[in-house]
Amino acid sequence: MTQTLDPITLEVLWNRLLSVVNEQQVTLMRTAFSTVVRESQDLACGVFDTRGYMIAQSLTGTPGHINAMATGVRHFLQAYPPETLQPGDVLITNDPWQTAGQINDMTVLTPVFKDARLIAYFASTCHAPDIGGHIFSGEAREVYEEGLRIPITKLFIRDEPNAELFKILRANVRTPNETIGDLYAQTSSNAVGARELLHFMDEFGLDSIDPLANEIITRSERAMRQAIRALPNGRYENESWSDGYDEPIQIKVTVTVEDEDLYIDFAGSSPQSSRGINVVLNYTHAYASFAIKAAVSPEIPHNEGAFRPVHVTAPPGCILNCLEPAAVASRHSIGHFLPGVIFGALAPAMPGKLIACGADPIWISVWQGKWPVSQETFTFSLFQCGGTGARATKDGLHTTGFPSGVAGVPAEILESLTPLIQHRRELRTDSGGPGMYRGGLGQWTEVSYRGEGSWGVSALVDRTRFPATGLEGGKSGAPGEFLVNNTIRPQPKAFIPLEPADRVQLNPAGGGG
Repeated sequence: MTQTLDPITLEVLWNRLLSVVNEQQVTLMRTAFSTVVRESQDLACGVFDTRGYMIAQSLTGTPGHINAMATGVRHFLQAYPPETLQPGDVLITNDPWQTAGQINDMTVLTPVFKDARLIAYFASTCHAPDIGGHIFSGEAREVYEEGLRIPITKLFIRDEPNAELFKILRANVRTPNETIGDLYAQTSSNAVGARELLHFMDEFGLDSIDPLANEIITRSERAMRQAIRALPNGRYENESWSDGYDEPIQIKVTVTVEDEDLYIDFAGSSPQSSRGINVVLNYTHAYASFAIKAAVSPEIPHNEGAFRPVHVTAPPGCILNCLEPAAVASRHSIGHFLPGVIFGALAPAMPGKLIACGADPIWISVWQGKWPVSQETFTFSLFQCGGTGARATKDGLHTTGFPSGVAGVPAEILESLTPLIQHRRELRTDSGGPGMYRGGLGQWTEVSYRGEGSWGVSALVDRTRFPATGLEGGKSGAPGEFLVNNTIRPQPKAFIPLEPADRVQLNPAGGGG
C-alpha cells in the first residue's frame, strides 16, 4: 500500500494496532502464574518502532510501568543494537535505573522480524511476586539488599531459554514457579503480539510500521501541544507530604507553561532517603507525564508524541531522582503522589476540571508464613486501594487504584492461595473528604492466620499521617490506618513478625473532597 496515510485509513490502522496490543495483554493476564499480574494487573504492554519509540499501549496498565517502559526500551537498543539480535531472541532486565524503578519489576522485550528484517519490538513489564533479597519492604539501605538485579541480557536465544539465567533465578527467589512462570507468560504474550502484528502488516500490505508510527506520533504530538497551548502561560507551584520512612518526605513541584511546552521541576523536594522509598528519574517522569496527559488531553493516543512537549526534571540526589546504590523497593509510596501534587499546582490554570488528592499510593502488603500441615513457606502480595479524590462534577471513586490503575485481590483468591483469613472487607464509612462532591471511600480490612507458627507482614502503606487534601475548598479525607490487634503500628514499611493469634487491620485512606 502507499506510504501516504489518509485520515480514514489511519484510523482503521490505529484501531487494528490497538487490538494487537490488547491481545498481547489478554494473553499475558490469562497465562500469568501470579495473582499480582492476573488479578491485580500490575503490568504494562506496548509496541515500539525500530527506533524504540512507543507507538501504542494496551488498554490497561500502570503508568509507572508503561511510561517508564517507553523511555527504558532505548536502553535495550543501546545494549543490543538491531544487528546483534536474531529471530527468537528475547531480552530482559529489572535494573531500576533503566526501566520501572524497582527490582521487582521485570521488563521483557521481543524483537519482531519480517523477511529477516527487524521491524518492531513488543515489550511488557510486570511486578514479580518475589525477586529474592530482603522481603519486599522499605527497610533496605542499598539496592543490593533488595534482590537479584539483572542487567539487560538475553532471556531466550534463538527460541531457546537461557538455561544458566533461569537456574540463577530459580535459586534466588522465594516463589520460583510464580516468578519464572510470569516470565514465560511475558515472553508468550510478546510472541502473540508479534504474530498478530505480522498478520496485520500482511493484511494491509505494509513492509514497515515506521511510516505508520511516524504519522501516529506526529499527530499525537501536535494534538498534545495544542492542548497545552490552551493553558494560560505561567508558573504554578504546589507541595505535598508523604509519611516517608524515618521521617516525612516533602514533594515540591513547579509547573511552568510556556506556549506549547510544559516543564515540571521537582527542585525543593526532600533529599533521597537512606531507606527503600527512593524514586528513579524514569519513574518520576512516568507519573509526571501521565498527570499532564490525564489533565489536559486524556483522549489523545498515549505514545512517544504525547511525551515530547512535557519536560520533567528533578535535582540529582533528591527523593525523585535518586542516585545509585539507593534502595528503591517502595518507590511507589512516593511516586504515586505525583499526579495529585501536579493537579493541585495546575488547579488555578484549570479551575473546575481537576480531581482532588486521593489515597494515592496503592497499599502493598507482603505476607509470609507456613502452611499448617505441610509447613511449606508461603509468600503472598496483597494489593489494596483507598478512595480517589472528588471529581469536578462527581464524587470520588471508592477503593480505586488511582493513579496506579492496579486492582485489589478478591478475598476468595487470598484465602484459597494462602492460610490467611480475611474477616472484614468493607467500605470505610465517612472516610471521603466532605465537599460539594465527596472524596471516594477507603476500606476496612482485617486479616488473620490459620496456622500455628509465626508469620509476618511487610505493609507498604502511606497517608497515615498526611490525609488526602481537598481541592477548591473541599475538605481532607480520613487518613489511613495500619493496626495489629487494634493498636496502631508507627512503622509499617518494615517487616513485622506476628504471633499466631494476631489480627492485622489495613484501612486505606479516603480521598479529598
